[in-house]
Amino acid sequence: MNQHPESMHDISILLVEDEKKIAETLKKGLEEQQYQVDVAYDGNIGQKLFDTHTYELVIADINLPGKNGYELLRHIRAVNQRVPVLMLTALSSTEDKIEGFNTGADDYIVKPFDFAELVVRIRALLKRSQHQAPVGNTIRVNDLVINMDSKEVSRAGNVIQLTAKEFQLLEYMIKNKNRVVSRADIALNVWDIDFDTGTNVIDVYVNFLRKKIDRDYDQKLIHTQVGMGYVLKENS
Repeated sequence: MNQHPESMHDISILLVEDEKKIAETLKKGLEEQQYQVDVAYDGNIGQKLFDTHTYELVIADINLPGKNGYELLRHIRAVNQRVPVLMLTALSSTEDKIEGFNTGADDYIVKPFDFAELVVRIRALLKRSQHQAPVGNTIRVNDLVINMDSKEVSRAGNVIQLTAKEFQLLEYMIKNKNRVVSRADIALNVWDIDFDTGTNVIDVYVNFLRKKIDRDYDQKLIHTQVGMGYVLKENS
């Protein structure tokens, strides 16, 4: 059977982690999974590497010297909306997670963590980013227009700025328009996690989305089905 080593070694990851033992362990483990890994021990070096190299994925701690993970993430999103970013941190509160997602993170894993779970999360993020919609794929729901390639969203001609996670949530609801989706459905398909009944992060994000696409318009698109979940309705 023919091997294609170029396909196994072309995924490059930037790891920004100031704890050297953790960084070295992760680098070794990820390289055993056939990923190429560059390591930065502070946010400033991480930013320089990101600006001068091409990466398919970024893994960044939040508490970093020089430039913290949120600042680094804001820089990354200013220049690249698509590259998946996974935040790796000891900060575990819902507020911390919301700030991470709202800054533009695609996923969030809390220390200490299981390496196998990290690998699963990485694969899910890479799979999602590699299966983006073709150029020019535009979806309309009433006066809401979503360009699935450029990730641009507008309503009634007004541009709406969404974070990466808000866009993923909107994309999932649009793909299931006129169908009620539960919190468990959203957790699995947008966050790639099992739904934790102790967190309200999904409700918070639905409210973020509502404020941006519904609040200033008479016709509401996102509706709550009490006890069931949410539905994005296309009205005639």
